Amino acid sequence: MKIFSSVTVLLCFAIGALPPSPALGQSAQPDADFGKWQFTATLYAWVPIIDGQVNFPDDKGSTGIHVSMKNVLSHLKMTFQGSLDANNGRWGIFNDIVYVDVGGVKSKSHDLILGDVGIPATATADLSLDLKSLIWTVAGEYRVASDPAWTVDLMGGARRLRMKPTLGYAITGELGQVVIPGRNGVKQVDEGVWDGIVGVKGRYTFGDDGKWFVPFYLDVGTGQSQLTWQISSGLGYSYNWGSVFATWRYLDYKFPSGKALDNISMSGPMLAAALHW
Repeated sequence: MKIFSSVTVLLCFAIGALPPSPALGQSAQPDADFGKWQFTATLYAWVPIIDGQVNFPDDKGSTGIHVSMKNVLSHLKMTFQGSLDANNGRWGIFNDIVYVDVGGVKSKSHDLILGDVGIPATATADLSLDLKSLIWTVAGEYRVASDPAWTVDLMGGARRLRMKPTLGYAITGELGQVVIPGRNGVKQVDEGVWDGIVGVKGRYTFGDDGKWFVPFYLDVGTGQSQLTWQISSGLGYSYNWGSVFATWRYLDYKFPSGKALDNISMSGPMLAAALHW
C-alpha cells in the first residue's frame, strides 16, 4: 500500500548517530594522560527527509500491503536524542541514541497499492500511519591524530535500528475485481536489525583564533541488513564551555528482499550544541 507520498513529517533528533554525532562536537585537544577522562555531551535537532517502504504481511503471511514513505516528518509526537563521548588518552567510547514517534493521516486517498494492484478510481481510502523509530550506535574509538589542526579517530562498533510502523485504513467505494480481507483494519510490523560498523570521525580546525572547525563523520557496516552507511559534515565554532555546529547528515539502509523494511534512507540538516568537561 502506498501512502503519504506528499505528507511532510518533522524529525527532531538528539543524537549524532545514524550518524553518530557525538564525535562531531568533540574538542580538538592534545593527547590526554591516561587515567584522566574527558567527556562530551551533545544535544541536537536533525530534520531529515525519510524515504523508503514498509511491507505489511496479509493474513496468509505474504507481503500484501505496501506503505511508501517519501516525506519530511512533520507530525512529531515525541522525540529523544542524545549522545555521550568519553575519552581516556587515545582510547574512547561513545553512545548515540535517537528515538522518535511520528504520525499522520490522509483522507480520500487513491495513493495506495494492495498486493500488486492499485486501488481503482471508484474507491478511496482514509489512512493513518504511526511510526516509532529507534537508532542506537555504540562504538569504541582510537585516536590516530591529535594536534591543533586535526583530530582523527578510528572506530568500530555496532548500530541498532528498530522501526515499529502501524497502519490504519478504511476503504470506501467500488473495488471492482480487487479482493481484500476487509475494507478497514489495522496492520503493524515490528522490525529490528543489528549491524557491525567501522568508520572514521574527527574535525579540522582553522582560523587565526582556532575557533572555527569542520566536523566530519563516515561509517559503513553490515550484518542483519545487507549494507548500512552514514556520512556527515558541516561547520562549527568553539567556546570555552564547548561548541556549536551545523552539519548535513545522511543515513542509508539496504535490506534483503522479503523484509518488512525496504531500503530506508534519512537525510537532512542538523543543528547541535556540545558541552565538554
